Amino acid sequence: MSIVTKLESDSPSNGHAQSNGHPQSNGNSQRKGLSCLIVGAGHAGRIISRDLRKVPEYGLVPVGFLDDKPSRHSVLGLPVLGTLEQLPDVCRRECIDAVVIAIPSLSAPRIRRLAESAAAVGIQVRYLPSFVAALQRETLISELRHLRISSLLGRDELRVVRTASQAVVAGKRVLVTGAGGSIGSELCRQIKRFGPAALFLLDHDESNLHRLQMQLEGQALLDNDELIIADIRDPGRIHQIFRALRPEVVFHAAAHKHLPLLERHPSEGVKSNVLGTKTLVGAALETGVERFILISTDKAADPVSILGATKRIAEMIVQSRAGGSTRFASVRFGNVLGSRGSFLTVLSEQIENGDAVTVTHPEVTRFFMTVEEAVGLVIEAASMAEAGETFVLDMGEPVRIVDLVHTYAAQMHLAPERVEIRFTGLRQGEKLYEDLFSKAEERIATAHPKIMATAPRQLPPNFADRLDALLFAAGANRPPHEIKRYLAFVLPEYQPPPEPADHNGYFSYPYPDDF
Repeated sequence: MSIVTKLESDSPSNGHAQSNGHPQSNGNSQRKGLSCLIVGAGHAGRIISRDLRKVPEYGLVPVGFLDDKPSRHSVLGLPVLGTLEQLPDVCRRECIDAVVIAIPSLSAPRIRRLAESAAAVGIQVRYLPSFVAALQRETLISELRHLRISSLLGRDELRVVRTASQAVVAGKRVLVTGAGGSIGSELCRQIKRFGPAALFLLDHDESNLHRLQMQLEGQALLDNDELIIADIRDPGRIHQIFRALRPEVVFHAAAHKHLPLLERHPSEGVKSNVLGTKTLVGAALETGVERFILISTDKAADPVSILGATKRIAEMIVQSRAGGSTRFASVRFGNVLGSRGSFLTVLSEQIENGDAVTVTHPEVTRFFMTVEEAVGLVIEAASMAEAGETFVLDMGEPVRIVDLVHTYAAQMHLAPERVEIRFTGLRQGEKLYEDLFSKAEERIATAHPKIMATAPRQLPPNFADRLDALLFAAGANRPPHEIKRYLAFVLPEYQPPPEPADHNGYFSYPYPDDF
């Protein structure tokens, strides 16, 4: 079973679905939830329709079916609105927000064609676990459990990408770094639906590229010139790639992002997050890239960690080269639900294994967003980029991690006493509360109602020289405490906490590069 969900930014502030300017039909304006079209009026489709109407908190309101059997006109009181090939027309006419594909026997190529048709009207595929297995367990609706994402986010999930913004990649030569990662791979899936002239997938991990090609094309022969193995920290290789491929739009998602590891190995964070960004920005300028978008983090706002500091410096590099023919911008993410290594992924594994759930502090809070929201923010930022701005999604109020654990457990139908929480204490570089903007940054409204921006701030004196000193120290694999001093030299707002005199990370000597 697959679900296809509309991602439009024209939603009203209360978070309910809106029709993107089309006239309402079938009483859409009275519904509380996303208007849902079910593909397949057979046994599976009927179960889906019945259960969705029984459980309104899932947020999907069925309005009709698509089916290729002409004898079916009405099923369970809902009309059959057309055939499968008429999906785009029906979605536009009926102001559909979500599509459930409920034909277990439908082939993968047919599902892919339906997804491409849906993308043409602003609807994006979201895959769920095996429909057939769920049908055999007679618990179909339990597989829709993760659609109740609003209870985890503490707000309604936003449909971010406006139809007009898709033009920023349509017909363009697009390159994505870190393409095999959680964000990079989802970004590639969305971009592919928008019809780029070419989509170049760059990653240093060949297994990531193999998996991504399988997801995108249904096969992984690895014989495609659009698959690129490269290290973003290798200037010669990156410039060679840019000269050969001439990308017009670049999305830079490659990074080291695991905070505790970077605290112990800061040189690696500098090499990937700072040197990698500097290398890519230089190649983009040399080859006349039209738009360059850096993916950053909310930890870059008043950073206290290596991750936050290196990402903030990456934002400054982007800012320092803005103002020419290439449009540069950065986007700051909160914690992305479902990305590899994210809290939700760890939480689900711990609960499934019967382990205690580890949380740093009873009062710790974080901003959360879905993968779809994160990718939507990136596409929108590309369309609005002008001169080095940093864009941030309105993620509502931060979520208390303990509350998220209890909410997730409740969705899994686990009694509270079955979930043990073990508090581990804040680690070096971690905050109790995160911010989206630093105290010195001004929030600026944008053309998108759910995206804010901050204008570039003045760079420190001799920024380029300070940056070179930091990169030289990282390249020489200086001890962690020295790298932190160089980071503060480049980024005065970064004030690392004092370390014990005998603590320099795992190694007190230059350590090998294991990127």
